[in-house]
Amino acid sequence: MIPAEAGPVAAGRLQLAPVYAAGFVTAFGAHAVAANLGRYALGGHDSLWELGLLLGIYDAAEVVLKPVFGALADRKGARPVMAGGLAVFAAASAAFVAGGDPHLLGAARFVQGAAAAAFSPAASAAVAAFGGKKRTGRLFGGYGGAKGAGYLLGPVAGGALVAAGGYPLLFGVLAAVALIAAAAVAALVPRVAVGARQRSGVADLARHLAGADFLRPVLLLAAATAALSAGVGFLPVLGARDQLGPLATGALVSLLAAVAAVLQPWAGRRLDAGRLHPAAGAAALALCAAGFLAAIAAPGAAGIAVGAILVGIGVAVATPLGFTLLAAAAPPGRLGRTMGAAEVGRELGDAGGPVLVGAFGLVSLTAGLGALAVALLACAGLLAPRNHQTGPDPPGDPR
Repeated sequence: MIPAEAGPVAAGRLQLAPVYAAGFVTAFGAHAVAANLGRYALGGHDSLWELGLLLGIYDAAEVVLKPVFGALADRKGARPVMAGGLAVFAAASAAFVAGGDPHLLGAARFVQGAAAAAFSPAASAAVAAFGGKKRTGRLFGGYGGAKGAGYLLGPVAGGALVAAGGYPLLFGVLAAVALIAAAAVAALVPRVAVGARQRSGVADLARHLAGADFLRPVLLLAAATAALSAGVGFLPVLGARDQLGPLATGALVSLLAAVAAVLQPWAGRRLDAGRLHPAAGAAALALCAAGFLAAIAAPGAAGIAVGAILVGIGVAVATPLGFTLLAAAAPPGRLGRTMGAAEVGRELGDAGGPVLVGAFGLVSLTAGLGALAVALLACAGLLAPRNHQTGPDPPGDPR
């Protein structure tokens, strides 16, 4: 259940907007830089090893630090952790611009990742606390939609900024966006205590993190994130294999991201109304698997478009459902820790999906995407309602 101290907090659209903005910043900032690191590699830093480190250092910082900052949000509250993380993100971006040294990019990426590790789980915990028992799905749908907009706009806007003014312009814009979001969080977001001030309960938390109520929604989120990251990374490769140009493949990837972003609020509203079947999580992953199978079975733009839409729908349903189940089952006083640990699962899925496709892709791209589809179907089987007996009240349950 939602912690008792979080329930009475009421937040309207004006108060929620900065929290959604924090989600947008983490997605936009990460993808605007990552999607354009190839330009850096071609600009005299042509080591693929260096490029790989620059791509991975952001996520590595998040994986290590998200549980730490989730625990801090429990102790200090979500608002200061969100505002502080956004301020550090802005400072790291501005420092790269002021330094004027391309070799500082790795350090800037690491600090940005550490900052995102602070404000991302704090924002998720705040959304859960604001949602209470009646609006959690809707608010997580809106939060996921904001992050989806960042995923969609980041590569395009980042490329335009790098083309116009190089990396200093890109990082300058990131600094400004993060600073505005930090100020909005500090000024508009009401104080929300997502955790109780208690010294005991660590053993209870450990048992919770090892239990089905936590592991099932984390598996759902990790698998959906794996599908999203693999789709964004490999559907363009599939398009190139089918002789599609870069504009067409970019549009198909944008279609996947747009469907996922637009439909998450809709899925969240249906979740709150109790209109999602208990098997919705398993069905969402099955849809993602069907999308990859459709993309490899029907060559050309039509097959890839159908695949992108199916994957986007699956991600849109799975994401608010997974977070809502996590919030419903979080131990009292441990909402930040729960969200921080769950975010680690998502990051592992984010990395694991492309790695799985790449490993089987040594045989062929069809084998790689087929292996991912099989893995998604296996996860769907594990999440099917017949495989568990207990758990939190289903979303929409009037109790």
